[in-house]
Formats: sequence, C-alpha cells, structure tokens
Amino acid sequence: MKNLTRYLGLAIKLLVFLLVLGFALKNGHSVVFYSYLGYIWQAPLIVMLGLAFVLGAATGLLALLPTLIRLRREAGRGGRTAEPDTTTAPPAA
Repeated sequence: MKNLTRYLGLAIKLLVFLLVLGFALKNGHSVVFYSYLGYIWQAPLIVMLGLAFVLGAATGLLALLPTLIRLRREAGRGGRTAEPDTTTAPPAA
C-alpha cells in the first residue's frame, strides 16, 4: 500500500510537470512588464508567471514567519509557563 501511494504521488507530480511544460511551450510569446521610473522588462510569459508565483509564495512565507517564530518559542518552553485559567469565577462559598 505504501508503494502504491508513492507511485501515485510520482504520477501526479509528473502529470503536473508535463502540464506546466506544455503550457510553457504553447505560450512562448514575449510580454512586457512596465514598472515605475520608466523601467521596462521583456520576457516570455512563463517566466513572468513563474516570477509572480515565486514572489507570491515568498510573500506568504514572510507573512507567516512571525507566527512560526512565536510557535517555535512556545514549543521550546515546553508549556512550563502555562497561565492559570481565569475565565471562570470561583464558586461562592
């Protein structure tokens, strides 16, 4: 069963790679990127899309970084600094 899952995962990865490769070969046209200060960059469409994907993934990771650092710090403490539950009032005597 473990080998079947591994082969299925490899087949899916190969299929995605072939789809992206076919997309890249079909869309080899150059596109122009106009930036600020008159900067112009011309590259194939697949390069622009790949760059947009990488920049989006990097932005997402940078946005997640403070949370990851906080969680790692809390896990390193091992829960030793757990605060008592103060959300409920003690029963009246």
